[in-house]
Amino acid sequence: MAEREEDRNAVLIEKIRQGELVEDPADMTDEYRENLIHLMMMEADSEIAGAFGYVPWIMKAPNPAEMLAVASIARDEVRHGRVVYKLLENLGVDVEDRVKQFDFTLRVGDQDYLGQQRAGQDQRVNIFYYPIDTWSDFIMFNVLMDRAAGHQLDDVVHCSYGPWRRVMDGIMKEETMHIAHGDTWLKRLGRDPATHDELQTTLNLWWPRVMNVFGRPKTRRNAIYQKWQLKVRDNDEVRQAFVDDVTKAIEAAGLQVPTWIPDWEQVPEEGQAAG
Repeated sequence: MAEREEDRNAVLIEKIRQGELVEDPADMTDEYRENLIHLMMMEADSEIAGAFGYVPWIMKAPNPAEMLAVASIARDEVRHGRVVYKLLENLGVDVEDRVKQFDFTLRVGDQDYLGQQRAGQDQRVNIFYYPIDTWSDFIMFNVLMDRAAGHQLDDVVHCSYGPWRRVMDGIMKEETMHIAHGDTWLKRLGRDPATHDELQTTLNLWWPRVMNVFGRPKTRRNAIYQKWQLKVRDNDEVRQAFVDDVTKAIEAAGLQVPTWIPDWEQVPEEGQAAG
């Protein structure tokens, strides 16, 4: 008699609780596989979309040294995407068809606000739909989103899927270098009276965008991720770790951390229905 899915789930959960890593797709249950693929697609699609957003700044960077720095960052992001796509191929995902299917250059208007929504059908984190229009935008993306990605991927370092866990070392090292690049420029621009106000305005623009990438607290889906140890923390815990970290860099540059009220906590204006 075929083993019931709920029994297979129970067996796999117990193995994970005992500290065993999942290595073979044959050992996965449907729920484990579905949620693993969803998380990995979000990472891979985000890496590729992020790289495409950086590419124009190879040509528009302020000097040749920065042209090289931007090119290196873009290359790193493509490599990260390829690494995770290769893992997805091992799980039966047709990656080449996926890359052809979606437009990873798609961007919304610079004043559009997506909140928690995506602008397209790919699985990128929605901050990668916003355009990078200025050098300040590029630097703020380094400072905020590369740092946010590092905090999110820190859960992968402790996840139950062995192949994904093992590729994180190289990815995290390169993300740390991207953050350092951003922090250097953050201080340079933030402490310069000629660029301080522009940079604060840029921070104000990107702050709600980056705070939304972590998702709502205590969601049903995140509970499933935690059950399978695909994530080890709640969304709000990751967001708070990010805020504690980035606040130091922002204040060191002489800037102020903007106030943020989550979309799901905002009181609708009189006469409007709550979403």
